Amino acid sequence: MMYRTLKSAAGPLALGGLALATMSFPALAQEAAEAAPEFASASETAFIFNTLLFLMGGFLVMWMAAGFAMLEAGMVRTKNVSMQLLKNIALYSIAGIMYWVVGYSLMYVDVSSYIGTFAPYSWPAAGTANEGDYSVASDWFFQMVFVATAASIVSGTLAERIKLWPFLIFVVVLTGFIYPIAGSWKWGAGWLDAMGFQDFAGSTLVHSVGGWAALAGALLLGARSGKFASDGKVTPIPGSNMALATLGTFILWLGWFGFNGASQLAMGSNADASDISRIFANTNLAAAAGVVAALILTQILYKKVDITFVLNGALAGLVSITAEPLTPSPFMAIVIGAVGGVIVVLTVPLLDKLKIDDVVGAIPVHLIAGIWGTLAVPLTNSDASFSVQIVGIVAYGVFTFAVSFVVWMILKSTMGLRVSAEDEMNGLDVAEVGVEAYPEFMPMHGR
Repeated sequence: MMYRTLKSAAGPLALGGLALATMSFPALAQEAAEAAPEFASASETAFIFNTLLFLMGGFLVMWMAAGFAMLEAGMVRTKNVSMQLLKNIALYSIAGIMYWVVGYSLMYVDVSSYIGTFAPYSWPAAGTANEGDYSVASDWFFQMVFVATAASIVSGTLAERIKLWPFLIFVVVLTGFIYPIAGSWKWGAGWLDAMGFQDFAGSTLVHSVGGWAALAGALLLGARSGKFASDGKVTPIPGSNMALATLGTFILWLGWFGFNGASQLAMGSNADASDISRIFANTNLAAAAGVVAALILTQILYKKVDITFVLNGALAGLVSITAEPLTPSPFMAIVIGAVGGVIVVLTVPLLDKLKIDDVVGAIPVHLIAGIWGTLAVPLTNSDASFSVQIVGIVAYGVFTFAVSFVVWMILKSTMGLRVSAEDEMNGLDVAEVGVEAYPEFMPMHGR
């Protein structure tokens, strides 16, 4: 506002003086013109904005690692909090290295329908201008943080009874090979992309892949001690800190704007910026609808509102809209997100009946809601068909579950997956980490 006032006050007097100086001193005017900065071309401007989108989206998705850590820390018991925090920072770091060692090239470099190239990835040296529409390194960074999200899904499901090192070895395989190979089928222009399969930001490619890997591990690992009685009764095992779980949910909600918004992959035009805005709005509406749906349904079914269902309702709404956050109307975004919230409330007790122990509810949120979101794409996107979407869902499910099951089985046969009954009772902070998150509770092992 001040700048505009000063500019106005100068008026024609200043402009006239500038013109007089230009006429009186042509040599000085020529020197000034030569010294004037060269403005970026339209293509350079688009390059800068596209690269900025990848970098901003990337650090928002990276921040989701903190969200998963806080969510899991709140959902497990006090005796296992350090273990979950350790797993989350370790898996993010392993994912980053493995995606450079081989993952990115498998997913994007010379993909021949089903697989890319087994090689480390590199980007131009410092000071070298990039060709194309965006910086190569910014694209690598943005894609890398996605694979870490898939690994985080597995961490929450298998909490409180899995050994550290078998889990981390599985993360190496998931982030370096399973996820990149599966991702190449769509985002690497592989066979599913050729069929017309649609998954804008990864309801299936990221979330269901993580969910299938988690399900395979949960089946082989078994439930926590005391979760399921022989008579079929389910014993609730409450988490340690709903404040942390709520904080984690809000962090994930924030990070999702980068997850979905930056998947537009361009911000160099009016149309792209407008579409990113629509994606943000639809993403937020879907999450809010997931919360409200879970809120109402738990009140109806249980006569009380369970905050864990409501938190997961938000996440399920986000997962559901991720397959297509651009084309839905605001009303359809609300419908898609609300169905995600309903899925959580109905699926959690179903898993209990099947005696599948999912500590944080990741399978309903990421696997089942991811499938729903992928199936919902043709409702708003005319380029998608239900038949092709089903083919993609089945292909990702069969591949990820089968390979993950084999890897988990090998780890179980060689190293063992599960801690001893004594270590599980005392808590993994003591048994696996050696540093308790809440040392004041040391005399209370077994809680």
